[in-house]
Amino acid sequence: MNPEELAQAWLIHLSRERRLSPLTVRAYGDDAASFLAFMAEHQGGLTREDLGRLTAADIRAFLAHRRAKGLGARGLARALAALRSFARYLSRHEAIEIAELALIRSPKVPASLPKPLSIEGAAQTLLHAGEMREEAWEQARDAALLTLLYGAGLRISEALSLKRRDTKEQAALRVIGKGRKERSVPLLPEIQDRLAAYVKLCPFAQGEDAPLFLSTRGKPLSARYAQKLMQTVRARLGLPPSATPHALRHSFATHVLQSGGDLRAIQELLGHASLSTTQKYTSLDEARLFAVYEAAHPRARKA
Repeated sequence: MNPEELAQAWLIHLSRERRLSPLTVRAYGDDAASFLAFMAEHQGGLTREDLGRLTAADIRAFLAHRRAKGLGARGLARALAALRSFARYLSRHEAIEIAELALIRSPKVPASLPKPLSIEGAAQTLLHAGEMREEAWEQARDAALLTLLYGAGLRISEALSLKRRDTKEQAALRVIGKGRKERSVPLLPEIQDRLAAYVKLCPFAQGEDAPLFLSTRGKPLSARYAQKLMQTVRARLGLPPSATPHALRHSFATHVLQSGGDLRAIQELLGHASLSTTQKYTSLDEARLFAVYEAAHPRARKA
């Protein structure tokens, strides 16, 4: 196989064997395609054998090229992670070693905290979510979708991958998350009511295995639609640009934590593999409290 065919075999391995999310596989595929295209031009051609001859200087040249194109530290770190995954696959399955990749350090990625909505902002979002469409069933769909993201802390990909059968157990929702890991998420009565209202009004006759959220043409609803919906909602309500579908998930975790929720329980509800991923919400809450202290405590005020 040539380098492009090796990359395709690796992506199939990531999807079928490693069970990475489609978004991750697509992003890694884009990074690998950019890498192979750059190396083919950089070296005047690229063969299977050439992969094993790549040097640290070659890889640094690629990263410098991507940085010059405007890719930031986070994007470069992801590209390097993709290359390392590709190299591991080549080593284990094709006896091709890109040894000097180990000499490349990942760029430092600045720490960033989630940007949740305020409790009032989240409440207003759910209140007005169903006002952006004319058809009653579309209004019910939009309200159900955003209520599910905030009320259950789902990723948008998880919500859009739900099937009609998944709503039969009204008290809880069976969710397939990253790595095909399954978890059960309890549903508040408001979420149950909005899901039931949408299912009742949806004009498309579908079987139990059909997608839950459908477009006006009866096709699976896209993540892009959810993003555009939030753009419209935040413009109407004057919310910040950070008010995205994923911000509703951040808001769920932050508000539960602020209300005394247990960190381990939040980890389970979000489907995080590691507690360290969930702990960023603790940092967010501490940052908020420190900001309040700085603004309010007399001794904290600068003269």
